[in-house]
Amino acid sequence: MTAVVFDLGGVLTTSPLAAFRDYERSVGLPEGLVARLNTTNPHTNAWARFERSELDRDGFVEEFEAEARAAGHEVDATKVLDALHGSLRPAMVAAVRALCAAGVPRALLSNNAAPMDPATEHGALMQLFDVVVESSVEGIRKPEPAIYPLTLQRLSAAVGRPVEDAEVVYLDDLGPNLKPARDLGWRTIKVVDPADALAELGRATGVDLST
Repeated sequence: MTAVVFDLGGVLTTSPLAAFRDYERSVGLPEGLVARLNTTNPHTNAWARFERSELDRDGFVEEFEAEARAAGHEVDATKVLDALHGSLRPAMVAAVRALCAAGVPRALLSNNAAPMDPATEHGALMQLFDVVVESSVEGIRKPEPAIYPLTLQRLSAAVGRPVEDAEVVYLDDLGPNLKPARDLGWRTIKVVDPADALAELGRATGVDLST
């Protein structure tokens, strides 16, 4: 494999799913409620529209809380949004740096509600990639099929040569986001344990990613 595409949340940073569970426990909500709301009507729900910039923050809060009430629960959507800010995983960032040093093309493909700010810690992270593709900028999101070839087109332009589907290895923590990539011929790695994922990535790329 000669190109790598990374997800952000749950891959390069700690997973928001754990933070969602912490919030649910703290207020007595059923565990997994937020994730279930996010996967109900996955292309048209509040979360999907927020990540495509079809809703602003206030609109998301109103719509997401309405979806929760329809499911029989009261949810503070601002607390859900607060849970999205994960911490960088140093081993993952080190792996990106190693791939960079080895000359492996790298793309960051993220579903997010607002473009990453180069003035924050994300700015230094963004500099490690040849291309950054964000749902909030493009108006499409994973697992919508169009965002995957778009990412490959951008990466090909950035590195100055066609990057073929068969060359790509893609890391994401959510199975539904991996399936469209796999259908294109990308090799996919579901990130559950970061160390296991990095070991598989090292085998796929032939780059030493040990720290």
